[in-house]
Amino acid sequence: MSGVFDFSANTLAGEPCALKLFEGQVLLIVNTASACGFTPQYKDLEELYRAMKPRGFSVLGFPCNQFGKQEPGSPADIQQFCESKYDVTFPMFAKIEVNGDNAHPLYKYLKREKSGLLGASIKWNFTKFLVDRQGNVVARHAPTTKPKTLTQEIEALL
Repeated sequence: MSGVFDFSANTLAGEPCALKLFEGQVLLIVNTASACGFTPQYKDLEELYRAMKPRGFSVLGFPCNQFGKQEPGSPADIQQFCESKYDVTFPMFAKIEVNGDNAHPLYKYLKREKSGLLGASIKWNFTKFLVDRQGNVVARHAPTTKPKTLTQEIEALL
């Protein structure tokens, strides 16, 4: 695998989705959770998505229940929560693991490409990976990084 666009993942609806579909776009890939202190970031992620989508930007949300069991719901529960609470329209994928032996291959790749301050493993929900139009991982941001603070960094890649 040479880049993010070489991977695939199931959508929240259970359909396979080749990330090649997003080729040529700038991506912000985020592991999400519905019952986390950072969950309100969905609002800012959606605002970024709507503002920059016409210029070739997308947010990809990957629900994960590995941190404090903060994403226990079914795909339908997650979909309903995201739509009703935050009007999320950016692509959401099936619940995955981001650490350990069962980590999704995309996340194994992301972590290899950009290690965090305390090592490669994801420390909590809402860790953000910024990917350029060629599928290269250009930055990794901590859960505490507010999405709107990434505006200039995203703009530079668009």
